[in-house]
Amino acid sequence: MKNFILLYVTDAMTKDVVSVTPDTGLREIKALFERHDFNSFPVVDGEKLVGIVTKLDFLKHFIITPKSMIPNYDGLLDDTIGAVMNSTPLTVHPEAPLTRILELMVETKLRSFPVVDSDMELLGMISREDIVRSLG
Repeated sequence: MKNFILLYVTDAMTKDVVSVTPDTGLREIKALFERHDFNSFPVVDGEKLVGIVTKLDFLKHFIITPKSMIPNYDGLLDDTIGAVMNSTPLTVHPEAPLTRILELMVETKLRSFPVVDSDMELLGMISREDIVRSLG
């Protein structure tokens, strides 16, 4: 535990990240959520982070309200991630201390953050699991 306070995001982040683009279909992201045990995927345009899509973002797209008619679920699955993604995700930098990221996770209740450089190039993801591994 003593060494944890000396660690930075770059020491613990996952560098081999599965990402998607704004044009990725919701059918494909549904399959990715089923295949991987991830809560979110970074959305990129080239190497640049342009958003994030979470399971909750995906599910919100299918909500039925008292004022709405029953949606055409098959039709909704034809939409793209661009229709549901958060285009202003909370990001962290690789040189941020892990202690600060842990604090940020507790404050925001978010499970993971994209790790970006000053040009918003996606470098990796830091997740709760990465933090737990670093505590060992």
